[in-house]
Amino acid sequence: MPVHSSKPREARLFRNNRSQAVRIPAEFELPGDRVLIHREGAKLVIEPVTKPSNIIELLALWKTEEPLGADDQFPDISDLPTHPEDLL
Repeated sequence: MPVHSSKPREARLFRNNRSQAVRIPAEFELPGDRVLIHREGAKLVIEPVTKPSNIIELLALWKTEEPLGADDQFPDISDLPTHPEDLL
């Protein structure tokens, strides 16, 4: 994968269903299959998602869960490991 290029290059915008997409030239290729994107003024900043990549998905899942109510109880667990290394 190429390292940073300091020379700007024009890229093509296109539609992919209802989303706008950009064709990224090879010298700007990013690792992985997910990116973070945010605005800085009129600029869009795109950066690769670093491992662990499932953190974002896990946080999104947690946001959909209902919080425990005052009456909710955790189940009793009768088979707790006797040694911490058994948890691994």
